[in-house]
Order: sequence, then structure tokens, then C-alpha cells
Amino acid sequence: MKMYVGITDYDWFNTLKQANPDEVNFWKPGGRTNFKALDEGDLFLFKLHSPKYYIVGGGFFLKFSILPSSLAWEAFGIANGAMSLIELNNRIYKYKKTNRLSNPDPYIGYIILSVPFYFDEQDWIPVPKDWNRNIVQGKTYDTLDTIGLMLYEQVQEKLRFQSIIQSGVASPQNRYGKDQIIKPRMAKEHSKC
Repeated sequence: MKMYVGITDYDWFNTLKQANPDEVNFWKPGGRTNFKALDEGDLFLFKLHSPKYYIVGGGFFLKFSILPSSLAWEAFGIANGAMSLIELNNRIYKYKKTNRLSNPDPYIGYIILSVPFYFDEQDWIPVPKDWNRNIVQGKTYDTLDTIGLMLYEQVQEKLRFQSIIQSGVASPQNRYGKDQIIKPRMAKEHSKC
């Protein structure tokens, strides 16, 4: 299984953790290049900006598009990781180094993720040992490689632990059957996507 570790900011993560939507838009401020790192159903993980070198959550990749921020806001609202279109645009301007006058409705790449999950701080996973601190957007891993498999197993363990805590079950030994990945169902098409 392929996984992608995408870099994001704490405000985006925290807004989504509190809102807990069914789908999220992991937007890319560039809005010019396609995202081809994953296939539908692959795991997309959230890593916070420096100096926080931790994986803090993730979701399952559905699709990628490029849209103006106004349409992304109309389609996803708070699932963009912002409380308003103005806040979303201000974050885009910060990363694109533009402003409202030069770019009133900036285009962004949006990566739609389903079944998002968010770790509590004590469960954050340190980035893999091969993570280069100069990575700007993200990095792909594969469970066929040792480091990728170790990362995948860490994520699965955190998700099992969260599930146990939420369900009130005392220990993982109370489960039956082999662990397995469940591919998320395809989201309904958004009217403007």
C-alpha cells in the first residue's frame, strides 16, 4: 500500500479535529500541478510544519482537482480547515505570497480525503528516520519498504487504540479476526467539483 505524508499547518489540523467532518480538503496553495502520488483509497497522512516533526492524523485519498478558492469553500466549507472563506484565502495568500488585489479568487489544488482521523498530541507519531527536514510538500512511502511498513503499523496501532478508547473496550485482545484495511466508499460528487 502506498502512503503520502503531506505537510500542513497546526491551525488547519486543529480546525478539522474540532469540526470532525466526514471528508476534508487538504488544499495545495499552488493550484497549478496535479497530485499523482496516490491512487483512490490510499492512505494520506498529515505532518505538521517545522518545528513539529510529527504525523498527527490522516485520511483516505479520493480525488484531486484544481478550483478557485470560492468554489472549494462552497463545496467543503469548514472541511477546508478554515472557519470562513476570508480565513481560507488569507492562508492561501500567506503561502502563495500574493494578496487579495492581485489574486481575488486564487486557484488551489484540492485533495479530497475521506474518513479523516486525528491523533491526540500524546499519540502523535514522530516522522520516519529517513524524513529530510528540507521536504516542502510531502513524501511518498510504501508498505513494501521497511520504513513504509513501520510507519503503516504505527498508524494502525494508534487507530486501534483510539477505537478501543472510543468504544470503551478494555484491551485489543477483545477483538476477533485478522486486521484489515477497509477501502472507503466513494464520496458523493459535489455540485461544483
